[in-house]
Amino acid sequence: MKRFFIAALSLTVPVLPVSSQCADADKKALEAFDKAWSEATTRGDRAQLQGFFADDYEGATLIGTVNKTAAIDGAVRAAELNRANPQGAPRTIYDNYVITCTPVSATVTHRNTITTTVNGRDQITYSRSVHVLEKRGGRWQVVGNAGHPLTDVQILTYLESDWNEAIKRHDATWLERNMLDDATDVSSRTGAIQNKAQAVAEMRRDKSVVESMELSEVAVRVDGNTAVVTGVYRERGRDEQNRPYDRRARFTDTWLKRDGRWQIWAAQGTAIQ
Repeated sequence: MKRFFIAALSLTVPVLPVSSQCADADKKALEAFDKAWSEATTRGDRAQLQGFFADDYEGATLIGTVNKTAAIDGAVRAAELNRANPQGAPRTIYDNYVITCTPVSATVTHRNTITTTVNGRDQITYSRSVHVLEKRGGRWQVVGNAGHPLTDVQILTYLESDWNEAIKRHDATWLERNMLDDATDVSSRTGAIQNKAQAVAEMRRDKSVVESMELSEVAVRVDGNTAVVTGVYRERGRDEQNRPYDRRARFTDTWLKRDGRWQIWAAQGTAIQ
């Protein structure tokens, strides 16, 4: 089984000087701002949204740009429709934040995972948002906003990252949800082959601690509803007996798109001595 992370962006966004990168406290504050803005948008809270948007705000949409008034009106209308039809309301998770800033300006980007229920079945779509903020009168305001849907390559890159995080947390529920019932997993350490139930059970039992992971030579290839991700990983940590380990392996993961979403079909690792 492999682990890796690649951040992928296809929008051009302002690049700030390295010397002006945010401190961790600044990043946490900006992420909290973004999530509060998202919650106000979901509620359609017109009064609170007035404070989030700058008066000269411009947002890019598929049909052109919108100003502050149009953006707020659109959020309020969407919230009203969702309250009228709660079962069909989209459920969105915001994560994978990338934040840069100076004392008076910031760029915040993140992934959006949007789940909607159609005919009793969940459908998941992914996009990425880019927000430009300025600090005015001592508080952050949004001056620009854009977004775009993710390509299959970008989606698979993120899913691989999610898989890594699930492994670190021993989150067997994630694996159960994203692995096909007929999937297989070949261990890079023992060569043993596991089915889905065995792989999920092993993740639940695993008591090892992953301390660091390094990825290289990562490539994603997509052909219709089939995709292959290859690469090399180096993993360091401590096993269940608290003994240190340092492993490298080349991996090949095969994904299939079924029911409108990518799911793991096969994973195979080969140890590198």
